[in-house]
Parts: sequence; structure tokens; C-alpha cells
Amino acid sequence: MTIDWTLRARDVVAGSLLSGSEALALLAAPPADHPDILAAAAWLRRRGFKMSVKLNYLVNVRSGLCPEDCTYCSQRLGSDADVLKYSWLSPDEASAQAQAGVAGGARRVCLVASGRGPSTRDVERVAQMAEGIKAADESIEVCACIGFVDEAATARRTRASTLTTTTSTPRAASTEICSTHTYDDRVETVTAARNAGLSPCSGLIIGMGETDEDIVDTLSDLVALGVESIPVNFLMPFEGTPMAGRWDLTPERCLRVLAPETEIRIAGGREMHLRSQQPVALTIANSLFLGDYLTSNARPRPALASLRPPHRPHPARGHRR
Repeated sequence: MTIDWTLRARDVVAGSLLSGSEALALLAAPPADHPDILAAAAWLRRRGFKMSVKLNYLVNVRSGLCPEDCTYCSQRLGSDADVLKYSWLSPDEASAQAQAGVAGGARRVCLVASGRGPSTRDVERVAQMAEGIKAADESIEVCACIGFVDEAATARRTRASTLTTTTSTPRAASTEICSTHTYDDRVETVTAARNAGLSPCSGLIIGMGETDEDIVDTLSDLVALGVESIPVNFLMPFEGTPMAGRWDLTPERCLRVLAPETEIRIAGGREMHLRSQQPVALTIANSLFLGDYLTSNARPRPALASLRPPHRPHPARGHRR
């Protein structure tokens, strides 16, 4: 399939979204097409979002101690990864951490808690955190990522403006990645957010062995669910997890997955996998996280020395002795 990506971008603006076969063609396009794809995506991004970049800040309000067995996660049940483990932060502690991000320019604060889903008391905690953050600055958006929420009333009680879950994997491969919950559990959380009048946010993780078809299927599901913000994470293969040592991504592959038809947030693993292409990524995506992530730092530090991709010689040069 030969596609003029510049013309196709103009069709997208007119309301003709990419078909499944076109999306697959984009992911599989030869390297010679890469500049044209990036240029078309950048044009779309400027049309929809100009050159603005939305800054987000993550507050890990409960770390580790998770009963779920997601194979990519350093907080998973049975993980040997060396991560901090603590129960809930107090509302004052969460607000203080949030203010650090706001001072750095963040306009959205994401409250993230490990675990399957919130109890009634947990929802109250999140509501108090959200109220404290909004009391300091009413314009700040508060996003809650607190596990599975299947009722709109529960979603509303968080006092958040956005509710997040990560579909993570395509439906077809979900049982291989996690056995303790289903793809539909995540879909129900997105539906609960939408029914509660909150902005639904859901993204994906790439680099876990997924196919092009898997990526297209997952993104198609997100569009069908009416997701308004899509965080794109790139696998960080932590030691102590089943995904340790997996390095499937290149900067070019990561850039192909980003698309500007909605708010696309460059999330975990961007420093590791995009590397020198991070500025290029922001000509396509329009949102990113400031600061550190859940259990990893946003900049290379000694603790992450083992989390570096293996050296791969340039294909045109080969090894030099």
C-alpha cells in the first residue's frame, strides 16, 4: 500500500480517520517513509494543539504492595525489584508533592496508587488529596489512577477531574501479561469515568512483544471508548520482573506509535527508548510528565544503570575492531 502521508493528514482533519489497514501500513512503512510520516503527524499536531505542551506531574500516593501480577510492573505480586514500598500518603504529603510539580509548570497532577482498586476509605483519601491540591490552585486538573472503578458514583467521589486506567495490552494478549484481572476490568473503569462526567484517560505500554495488529486494535478500542487522553508508555524492563532484559524498541518505533488526534502524553520510558529523539517526539505528541515516574527516575542515575539498552551497531556500519 502506497500512501501520501501529507495528503492523508489533510483528510484526517476533514474527518476521515485512518483505517485499520492504513494504520498498519504506517507502522510497517519503510525507513525512507519515516520523515514524511513525522512531517504529516507534526502538521496534524500543530493544527489541533499548535505548539503547546501540557505538563503533568505524578504523585505516587501508594507504592508497591500490589496483589496484581502484571508482568511488566516492578510493583507486581512476587516482584523482586528494588522499589519503595509504602502505604497511603497523607493528604498533606500528597499536596506538598503536588506543589513541587505545579511550581515546575504542571497543570495536571496525577495521583497514582498501587492495588487492584480503592476501598471506600481509599476513595475518601483521594478526595481529600484532590481537594487539598485544588484549594492551593483551583485551575489544576487532578487525575486519579487508583485501580479498577466500576461505578460512576465511586468515580465522582474521588473529586478528580480525570480518571485513568491503562489498557496496557491488546485484548488478545491480556491473559499472557496478567492473570489477576481482565481487559474488560480496565474497559469498565473507562466507562465508569465517562458515565461520571469525568474525562476518561487510558493508554498503553509498548515494547512487550506486541504486534502491529495488537497496537492498532488497542488504539481502535481507545477511540471507540471515547478516551480523551492517551498516555503512551515504553516498557522499562526492570530486574526482578518477567520482562527483565527485554529490549524490543527503537526511537523510530516509538515515534511511529505517537499520533496527534487526541491528547497524547509521552509517559514512562521516554528517556530510555526515545533517547536523543525526545525533542522530535514533542513535534508529534502534545503532553508529557515532569519529574520521576512511579518506581523509576526520569533521568539516568546509578540505580538505573542496569536499565540500559544493549549496544546495537549501526546497521550500515557493522562492528568495528
